[in-house]
Amino acid sequence: MSQTKQRHYLIVVLIVIGFLALLRWQAVINNPTLVDGSANEQILPKESHFKNLRQLTFGGENAEAYFSSDSKKLIFQSHDGRGLCDQIYIMDIESGKSEMVSTGDGVTTCAYFQYPGNEKIVYASTHHVDKACPPPPDYSLGYVWKLHEGFDIFRANPNGSALEQLTQEAGYDAEATIAEDGSRIVYTSLVSGDLEVWTMNTDGSDKRMLTNKLGYDGGPFFSHDGKKIVWRAFYPETEKEISDYKKLIADSMIRPMNLQVRVMNTDGTGKVQVTHNRGANFAPFFYPNDERIVFCSNKADPKGRNFDLWAVNVDGTNMEQITYFDGFDGFPMFSPNGKYFVFASNRNQAKQGDTNIFIAEWID
Repeated sequence: MSQTKQRHYLIVVLIVIGFLALLRWQAVINNPTLVDGSANEQILPKESHFKNLRQLTFGGENAEAYFSSDSKKLIFQSHDGRGLCDQIYIMDIESGKSEMVSTGDGVTTCAYFQYPGNEKIVYASTHHVDKACPPPPDYSLGYVWKLHEGFDIFRANPNGSALEQLTQEAGYDAEATIAEDGSRIVYTSLVSGDLEVWTMNTDGSDKRMLTNKLGYDGGPFFSHDGKKIVWRAFYPETEKEISDYKKLIADSMIRPMNLQVRVMNTDGTGKVQVTHNRGANFAPFFYPNDERIVFCSNKADPKGRNFDLWAVNVDGTNMEQITYFDGFDGFPMFSPNGKYFVFASNRNQAKQGDTNIFIAEWID
């Protein structure tokens, strides 16, 4: 080969290499790595669905982390574990930086991005009723959840500005999530005198009650196609169960013991029970294909203290254990693009009581 041809060949190779490098650089910019495997030692041997695990928070109590529609951010509730109340934060997943977006007053819970554009967020808060952090529930009654009467659902810009109140009714209104097309909010309310699942428009109009059976209906999420809602429910049956339930509800409390996962159409028809066990099953979320559900349960622990993540078909078949940590794993969510999986866990605690947020690539 002549020197001229060699030079031409070398120039072509360098151009090709440069072009491929440009494509690679653009791919990195457009698709940043959200997981780095830095917490891979926390993946237990049977947890085969996790790859490149990353710990996102490192102290306090952090939970209910939910993706933005572009899978780049998380909105979650957190407090530092020293007696303060939960506030709402948004995290940029790539950098790991978080910013508080709630008011800092009262107590907050259950935040979500307004899909599909993430131009708004929703969350529940008591700040408009009392700026103080409310006292914990009376645990002399056993393990109970307090349904703070001051909880209402608010909508705001992602930086917390332009706050607007979506519910004004007396009693507990919380646990709001939004359909992927942005058409409706689904939430839990005590306005009827019992805990029921409701939907409303994203501006708070057109409120509709979807459940009407005595008992706790709550924690609802839409399917990705917007045709179904998955939620947790407990329906007392014996006279004692009914009496105990009514007494607690009268004091705005609930004992979350035997919760079962259920699915219904978005208009409230076609209600079906998915799980059938004696455990507390909650925090259900649809798989990306809407054919399976991932949820949290203590059903494998006779003492009821160990909560793991499980998956099941929507018809109740093909039950599979996802996590095996001896402690708490809960509040699972798939990213909208189906690539990532986020959950809260007690694993790798800096101090007892810590619950942190983890993200991983999901392996089918």
